[in-house]
Amino acid sequence: MRRFPRTAYFEQIRSRPDRAMILDEWIVYVIERPVHRQVQADGRIRLWARIAAAHDRYLRVILLEDGRTVHNVFFDRRFRKPSP
Repeated sequence: MRRFPRTAYFEQIRSRPDRAMILDEWIVYVIERPVHRQVQADGRIRLWARIAAAHDRYLRVILLEDGRTVHNVFFDRRFRKPSP
């Protein structure tokens, strides 16, 4: 499995019970196959993808401006895939 750089914040929030079950392979999947991508005003990049193994929920991965370093991850209950 591909490794990815992480922020200290990511390491800290990863220990939360609601985030501990998010697998690294799911994070890599979102980075490699996002269904939606959005750049924030601060340059960070939001990526979303549906994770079938997590009851088809959408996982949001936030990368730093470098496009590689993972800063935050969580299941986004409000995300709806935009229409084409």
